Amino acid sequence: MGWEHLAAFNLALLAAILSPGPAMLYFVRQTLSQGRRTGVYSVLGLGLMASCWTVTALLGLDAVFRLFPWAYLLFKTAGALYLVHLAWKTWRSARAPLSDAPIAPGRAFAGGILVNLANPKSALFAAALLVVIFPQGLSLIDKAVIVGNQLLVEWLVGTILVLLLSTERARQGYLRAKPLLDRIAAGVMGCLGLRLLLSR
Repeated sequence: MGWEHLAAFNLALLAAILSPGPAMLYFVRQTLSQGRRTGVYSVLGLGLMASCWTVTALLGLDAVFRLFPWAYLLFKTAGALYLVHLAWKTWRSARAPLSDAPIAPGRAFAGGILVNLANPKSALFAAALLVVIFPQGLSLIDKAVIVGNQLLVEWLVGTILVLLLSTERARQGYLRAKPLLDRIAAGVMGCLGLRLLLSR
């Protein structure tokens, strides 16, 4: 494994992190509604779970899913229902004012883990990425470097985005447009959950 493999992997990770999806919606909303600290803890949870999916791909969970399709179906259904549940909660609270009580860091962190845990396709995505980018016969050290690298990229990029979004101007803009933005976020999350539920 060479630096060029990690560079290609990091470019693919960057594209995945910046693409609109449940993870991005979660940390953006947490940052805008609760502030920088909550946003960072959300990113830490999201990044940890994304790296865990890469670990499972390196250990062959994608092969288990192919061998036992019912396990994938069960996991996928639970994840899709969780995303739909989040969408419903977001939609219902769109017009409600923000609570003055901050979300505990542990809760924001756990929410990040749950959002990325809700998408077992991440394991298949990681597996496809690993097969396409890295050579066969990776050593244990190579695998540890890949996972550590991903964790660092996820946390670094996510934290930079949180810092950009946590300005007072961004927060005031969110508060003004909260009903519309929350309903858009709920619609996107609901569609992603339904798509996951209905996909093969």
